[in-house]
Amino acid sequence: MSVAGPRTLRTPTPIPHSGRAPRRLALAAVAVVVALPAAAATVEVVVDGADPGTSVSVALCQGGLSEEACSLGQELTARGGTVNVVFRDVPAGRYAVAAFEDVNGNRKLDRTGLGLPIEPYGFSGGVGLKARPTFAQAAFDLREPGTALRVGLARALPRR
Repeated sequence: MSVAGPRTLRTPTPIPHSGRAPRRLALAAVAVVVALPAAAATVEVVVDGADPGTSVSVALCQGGLSEEACSLGQELTARGGTVNVVFRDVPAGRYAVAAFEDVNGNRKLDRTGLGLPIEPYGFSGGVGLKARPTFAQAAFDLREPGTALRVGLARALPRR
């Protein structure tokens, strides 16, 4: 068996740099932060004006007020004329809320032949009681941690 003698450790020679490495590292860190997805927020909606015991549909709309743009929704039973809806983990962005009371339970907003809603309905921003609003009129900006809003239901036509 052979025994090695004492080893001599060499001190590494510092490598000169032009200062680019720290800048590259900083730029990479910024790129990672920018690339991270936007954090999610919560939207709390209180809908007033529903008849107790009726079904109320509440939808979160993005980019428009069409059925396709209002794909995130909940249907709840009104208690005491009010419905509380919470949408969780919603990405930050520009949204509107549309709600209606489904008086006859067919899961759609019934309309006259002229397109006027027969059932009570409402939008965020308190718009739409005299005419169908645009998305821009009903829209709000959602940021972290979230927002709370109120939507009042109203009838375009008197009860039948």
